[in-house]
Amino acid sequence: MMIIMRTNATAKEIKAVVDRVQTLGFQPHSSQGAERTIIGIVGNNPISAQDQFIHMEGVDRIVPISRPYKLASREFIPENSTFPLDGVQIGGEGVILIAGPCAVEDRNLLLETAYAVQEAGAHVLRGGAYKPRTSPYAFQGLGEKALEMLAEVREITGMPVVTEAMASEQVPLVAKYADVIQIGARNMQNYNLLNAVGESQHPVLLKRGLSSTIEELLMAAEYILSHGNRRIILCERGIRTFETSTRNTTDINAIPVLKTLTHLPVMLDPSHSTGQWQYVTAVARAAVAAGADGLIIEVHPKPEEALSDGGQSLKPERFAELVRQIRGISEAVGRYVPPSKTSKKVEGSH
Repeated sequence: MMIIMRTNATAKEIKAVVDRVQTLGFQPHSSQGAERTIIGIVGNNPISAQDQFIHMEGVDRIVPISRPYKLASREFIPENSTFPLDGVQIGGEGVILIAGPCAVEDRNLLLETAYAVQEAGAHVLRGGAYKPRTSPYAFQGLGEKALEMLAEVREITGMPVVTEAMASEQVPLVAKYADVIQIGARNMQNYNLLNAVGESQHPVLLKRGLSSTIEELLMAAEYILSHGNRRIILCERGIRTFETSTRNTTDINAIPVLKTLTHLPVMLDPSHSTGQWQYVTAVARAAVAAGADGLIIEVHPKPEEALSDGGQSLKPERFAELVRQIRGISEAVGRYVPPSKTSKKVEGSH
């Protein structure tokens, strides 16, 4: 439930309510709005304790939250949640572009790709250090060596980095090197991992599971939010259906639905949702038109030689054309693509 404080509630009155919430064994989560403070209460049947709060000084009213997810709900936080990421605002009016190779393969290739996507307009570099693959014989990633490469390229280009953690014990290591920790589709309901990234207080990009509902995605986000970590990006990346002409089925409906149900930023991954580079730009355009706060796109200079997901990776020149089109779509729906950083190429780089 939510405790809505009066507009003139004092800091002392708010603290008294928070203290009582904790005394009763519940978890308080305060949200400071433009006019008033809202205190969300999470725990086992908090509505049964509403009489403990209704007559306290500064309390206006008690509002039950009807949805199973509480902290992720717009009932708790009506305004869009935003957070800064190295100079860009996630969840604001700007459409943020994340791009890079599916997997980190070697330093020169990563640096070449980073320069290319940055020049085209990308704000964040993606690249897999750990790769959860269907086949145990497929390329599994370079691990910490790849993380070190990502950190080096970040220092050179100034681009923040997003990469995946696959297990709770990897979270401290990934957080050491990356600016955003990705939770992949196969780990969306890995609750130990969700708790670990929540406790880390590190920004998180949470991908929807292959066969998960929107409510299940928001419940996964609730695990992270329950630890006080609100820097979460939700990512639609296609779901598994009976259709076989594409790798997955892009649930474009998920974007406006999520934007209605939750205050968290929402992005779309058109690379994984289609699995074929020919469709990536069209689906990316649709995502922005539908209200997505950003895109995460796989780019590789030589897709035919990629060790992972080359068939869905755009060549740099195609990514540059995608960005040009996304700028136009963004303007048409009253948004914009922020400028990307510029970097000085190091001697000997491509």
